[in-house]
Amino acid sequence: MDERQLRVLRELGELGSVTAVAEAMTVTPSAVSQQLRLLQRSVPVPLTERAGRRLVLTDAGRALADAAIDVSAALARARHAVDRFVEQPQGLVSVAAFHSAGAAFFPLLLRQAAAAEGFPGLTLADEDVAQDRFPQLTRDHDLVLAHRLDHTAPWPGTVAVTPLLHEPLDVALPAGHPLAARERLTPHDVAGLPWITVHDGFPLLATVEAIAAVAGRRPGIVHRINEFTVAAEVVAAGGGLALMPRWTARPHPAVVLRPLTGVHASRHIDVLHRPERTARLAVRTVLTALVRAADTIRGSDRATPPPP
Repeated sequence: MDERQLRVLRELGELGSVTAVAEAMTVTPSAVSQQLRLLQRSVPVPLTERAGRRLVLTDAGRALADAAIDVSAALARARHAVDRFVEQPQGLVSVAAFHSAGAAFFPLLLRQAAAAEGFPGLTLADEDVAQDRFPQLTRDHDLVLAHRLDHTAPWPGTVAVTPLLHEPLDVALPAGHPLAARERLTPHDVAGLPWITVHDGFPLLATVEAIAAVAGRRPGIVHRINEFTVAAEVVAAGGGLALMPRWTARPHPAVVLRPLTGVHASRHIDVLHRPERTARLAVRTVLTALVRAADTIRGSDRATPPPP
């Protein structure tokens, strides 16, 4: 068995089909199948099996795919040790983030880069994807800022995770709204009102549904908007209430935030990366800078108090 064969097996476990692996690796499906056949010859137990029309991993295949993560990390470290790349502070590091994290973290990251001599070069990208697709982005980026709600499953073991923030989600409402005079809101206060929320598959929608479940009422969803700056404008114009992250969403002068009680209303913001990526000193340097940026953001609690 060799590194390429193990990578094909690992990608099959993550992507779920030979066609998807071929697209990710920019090869033909027949080339993927050939690599799987060569790998199977070196192993005495089946690594794959048919599930309908799909080719899936057996228990042995999953065990070997998990081990392939360590193999990839070890080989990456060995290659970098030979060419001394791991100790080079410069180099290009790609960072992807969902929209509100990009708005909050990217400026702080760039300011740190400008202030530190020899800081790695940065390529920044916004990636607004459904929660379950964040781990896949680690194939194309060194570091990926991802978010998930409290009650959802942890990130898969195929990626390494560095926690950045555990961010409260507050109810956003127009400054002149009657509920703005309250210090805190409950699901019964807000469930029956018009709501602005995200599209299906994206974080935050489940929290709006939980609010409705606690209050025993169907959620009155009237608008579907993923971008918080757009949602804030709609809130300010009286289009409904919305959940807003307390620290990473840009403040709006006509919108106030009120903490929500009675449901778990918070999200985790984490950095995801493939374990072998941090063999590079440049990637570790940027990861450390993101942790420092999170400390700065955490200190900017902007939940607005009600008027006296």
